Amino acid sequence: MMGIKKHVAPWLVFAVLATGTTAGMASGLKILAFDDNSCRAWRQGAEDVELRAAHVAWARGFLSGHNYANPRQQVTDVSVATVERNIEQFCRRNPDGLFIDGVYRMSDSMSGRNAPIKK
Repeated sequence: MMGIKKHVAPWLVFAVLATGTTAGMASGLKILAFDDNSCRAWRQGAEDVELRAAHVAWARGFLSGHNYANPRQQVTDVSVATVERNIEQFCRRNPDGLFIDGVYRMSDSMSGRNAPIKK
């Protein structure tokens, strides 16, 4: 039972924090994320283990959603460390950007599409 709690806890934190909505890159696309999706919030999350876990869980969920919506352009299984490294690199290059944009770019590049999703 203790092992289940370890895996459920980040998802519960994620569910509580994932109440904000931000417009995605595609016109009219609604992305459910955090109240603060900035790279600044990502950097601050490095000091908050639960917040960082929620950010990474959201990112992996987004990538899973990509796979659900795009069965012919799957993102392979991506480790927590890979997600963190990619977002960290994105935020270093775009300090005033949104860390969720880094996740969108992961979806683009890791699926082999190499272009933003268009509706």
